[in-house]
Amino acid sequence: MLEPTNTYTPSADRYDVLPYRRCGCSGLRLPAVSLGFWHNFGDTAAMDRMTSLCLTAFDNGITHFDLANNYGPEPGSAERNAGVIIRRQLARHRDELVISTKAGYEMWPGPYGDFGSRKYLLSSLDASLRRLGLDYVDIFYHHRPDPDTPLEETMGALEQAVTSGKALYVGLSNYDGELLKRAAAILTDRHVPFVIAQNRYNILDRTIESNGLLDAARSLGKGLITFSPLAQGLLTDRYLNGIPQDSRVAIDHRFLHEDDVDRVHSQIVALAGIAEERGQTLAEMALAWLLREDGVTSVLIGASRPAQILDDIHALDNTSFSGDELAHIDEIAASGRH
Repeated sequence: MLEPTNTYTPSADRYDVLPYRRCGCSGLRLPAVSLGFWHNFGDTAAMDRMTSLCLTAFDNGITHFDLANNYGPEPGSAERNAGVIIRRQLARHRDELVISTKAGYEMWPGPYGDFGSRKYLLSSLDASLRRLGLDYVDIFYHHRPDPDTPLEETMGALEQAVTSGKALYVGLSNYDGELLKRAAAILTDRHVPFVIAQNRYNILDRTIESNGLLDAARSLGKGLITFSPLAQGLLTDRYLNGIPQDSRVAIDHRFLHEDDVDRVHSQIVALAGIAEERGQTLAEMALAWLLREDGVTSVLIGASRPAQILDDIHALDNTSFSGDELAHIDEIAASGRH
């Protein structure tokens, strides 16, 4: 096992940078901006760059690192790398960190490495803890609904994760409103600390507004953390004038394609105009649009450079919107829906 290097001293002012918001009615608070490990932390990333991202985040009050068992590209590699960084640099600060991970997507071949069976979820959690080098995670999520496993079985596995001491809280990801309510009822009956939902949500993707998830999380007193708040980079200045050669669209076609840029280009140009009038970049405005909502606990950002983290934090400088601004943003977003 790698021993801590003990070379890192975090900023003494790190807790003065960001506000911390409660996960619904629970006692757990998360920073308004959290760092996601979906991209840039797997087997294709350089350790010094990953470490710099994590330490920049922590120096600026980002205490929440969000992972999943399958984050890679090689499944498990993001968790392994996070474990190395924690052991080498952040082991002394474990109690200041909220580490979350998930299971629900395919992790290994065969009938037991996917979705939401008790066998898969509990086996996956054990494997995640080994890769992370931790005794427990703070939040363990079911990553996506399982149409074939009884909901009681999946929620029972989450209960076991907590009662075994391997997770402090549980969360649900990619659920809709009705299923969230059903799951919450089971977890409440079993006294399981279900505190947060994680769903995709941004100016261009309003699915959780129409499928009941946003309202359900509010009514149940659960936190909401949003992933892809910048629509995989579309809601940034990156693609306003074409597709840069070093961009994700040009290099990595797994999640974003040239057609995606073409489809929303007129919208992002219009949205960038509103952001400019507000004195913000498009990315800052997109994050501020989410953070204006009391029901949003935190936004999950991705970053390939430390400067991106610092830029995203500036979204909190102005999270107030006029009624006209919100109406204009809604009009632009709706113009691309079919």
